[in-house]
Amino acid sequence: MIDPSTTRIGIRRTGEMAAVFMIGDGMLGLLQPTRHVALWRSRVGAVDGMVRPFAGHPMRRRAYGLLQIAAGLALAARLKR
Repeated sequence: MIDPSTTRIGIRRTGEMAAVFMIGDGMLGLLQPTRHVALWRSRVGAVDGMVRPFAGHPMRRRAYGLLQIAAGLALAARLKR
């Protein structure tokens, strides 16, 4: 039987990892938008579809980066031990 407290800490750690990813990706998009978007361009339609709106629009990517950072910080702030 799985201990519920182990499950809860696992969920929180997963949330923390998501927050770290969001903050880091947001920082890269904020500081290096053109390079970051170019790295993620892909022949795979679903992947390219996520970054295509930012291609050639560095300020748009920077704005999204700020949003990612804010959302990541908000998520992390909600996570308690």
